[in-house]
Amino acid sequence: MAGSAAPKHDVFQAIADPTRRSLLKLLGEEELPVTAISSHYPMTRTAVSKHLRILAEAGLVSERRVGRETRYRLEPEPLQELKKWLAYYERFWNNKLAALKRFVEDDEPEAPADRTIVDTSMGKTDL
Repeated sequence: MAGSAAPKHDVFQAIADPTRRSLLKLLGEEELPVTAISSHYPMTRTAVSKHLRILAEAGLVSERRVGRETRYRLEPEPLQELKKWLAYYERFWNNKLAALKRFVEDDEPEAPADRTIVDTSMGKTDL
């Protein structure tokens, strides 16, 4: 559509990039201006600003003006959506781990029901 606003990013799109996940971790410690944030990354301030804009569109960071600088901080509430999604799938992971644990800890290997020993000098002998 011509003239329509660019679509907002959702939480899943926003955290898909490792740089943006790193930004969230950094901003979880303290509110920072873009210049301080940029010093942690081998990219331009413009590139960092683009990542911050995507995080802001997903509601994961907020910005506020303090004098001449813009400061960013983590807004963790939208991560609840991600937490709920992961919790649903966590039960499958836990079930698989529990099955693996039972398998590994089973100290009595199952013996075959019908074991036959072949003695080449005397023929077959059943146990």
